[in-house]
Amino acid sequence: MKNVTVRPGANRGWLLRLVIAFSFAQGAVSMARPAVSYRALALGADERAIGVIAGVYALLPLFAAVPLGRRTDHGRCAPLLPVGVVLIAGGCALSGTADSLTAMAAWSGVMGLGHLSFVIGAQSLVARQSAPHEQDRNFGHFTIGASLGQLVGPIAAGALIGGPDMAGTSALALLVAGGVAAFSFVSLWRIEDRTPSMSRTGPGGRVPVHRILRTRGVPAGIFISLAVLSATDILTAYLPVVGEHRGIAPSVIGLLLSLRAAATIACRLVMTPMLRLLGRAALLTTTCLLAALLCAGIALPVPVWALAVILAALGFCLGVGQPLSMTTVVQAAPDGARSTALALRLTGNRLGQVAAPATAGLIAGVAGVAAPFVMLGGLLLIASGLGLRQGRTAPGAVDAGAVEGGAATDAGRAASTPSPELEKRRTGRGGA
Repeated sequence: MKNVTVRPGANRGWLLRLVIAFSFAQGAVSMARPAVSYRALALGADERAIGVIAGVYALLPLFAAVPLGRRTDHGRCAPLLPVGVVLIAGGCALSGTADSLTAMAAWSGVMGLGHLSFVIGAQSLVARQSAPHEQDRNFGHFTIGASLGQLVGPIAAGALIGGPDMAGTSALALLVAGGVAAFSFVSLWRIEDRTPSMSRTGPGGRVPVHRILRTRGVPAGIFISLAVLSATDILTAYLPVVGEHRGIAPSVIGLLLSLRAAATIACRLVMTPMLRLLGRAALLTTTCLLAALLCAGIALPVPVWALAVILAALGFCLGVGQPLSMTTVVQAAPDGARSTALALRLTGNRLGQVAAPATAGLIAGVAGVAAPFVMLGGLLLIASGLGLRQGRTAPGAVDAGAVEGGAATDAGRAASTPSPELEKRRTGRGGA
């Protein structure tokens, strides 16, 4: 195994360019997801069909995540980014021209595969080019790109969709989303340091998937991420349906979804002070618990202003789970398998995106469109318990804010290469 470390505090222009590219890519997806729901409704879909289409978005990525993670562990991260952009743009545009629910589901799957490719490449890049004590901060900044996209995308979709020709306006929104995705290319230049800068394993040193999944901290990080993303995903897909049932205009739904995203951005801007105050485990536990209660609150027949307050608070709470679960998984994973561990985390996300919308569709068909949010509350409640348990048993992860400045550099470098004894303790078994 060859171990070379990055230089902490080196030029972070690559991170800014990555955030910009991710903002466009995520903006396109966030614009397309509600547009797909509205176009499907216009083509005659019911709640169950909406759930199936939302689930297909995650189906292709479900099988591609681990192979892409393996590839990234043994090679470069950046090539996955333009591939992802092409697939996102194509999936959006072709969803807009599809005239059947089957075709829409298929192109939604292509869009999901593109999003997965981009995210695996981008997350692996952040993990590879950040020192351990920088990871909470850099993952937090990286996910601001997602929140910016989630802020602008629904507003743009809401502005374009409406009127008597719902099928036509939703198709226009999907075509525009494809163009937005293409703008990601403007900042995908010199984004990866091509000099050896990371621990990589040779072909004979591949870490088995079962060993990664048995590593303490990895399963908890995967489930927390699954629960948080399921909440965001079902909120994006099903709030338009709730709006249709409660007589809320698409433009208002777009503003509500963007309000949720703005609150998430605010959360991530103050992530480091919150970590210093509470620590990672307490912050994860508290925010997941509050998010569970707020998700259940959406099921109540509240006025629009109260729904806006609930969504703003929910967005702030959901902003914690994704970046901190990334750091949890990266720092717990065996050396040389961090991209694969991130891919397994994304596989868990996609499992949630397949199962949660399908389950939500069944629940909505039986118990009403607000019932899926009660289900999400249950998922987040379990995640809160896992966050508490993970904090009690975490194997000495480096916490953002716990180490600052140049004095932490050597400790951070040492932490990036676990000793054999620590590796045995973390996986619960001796040797590889």
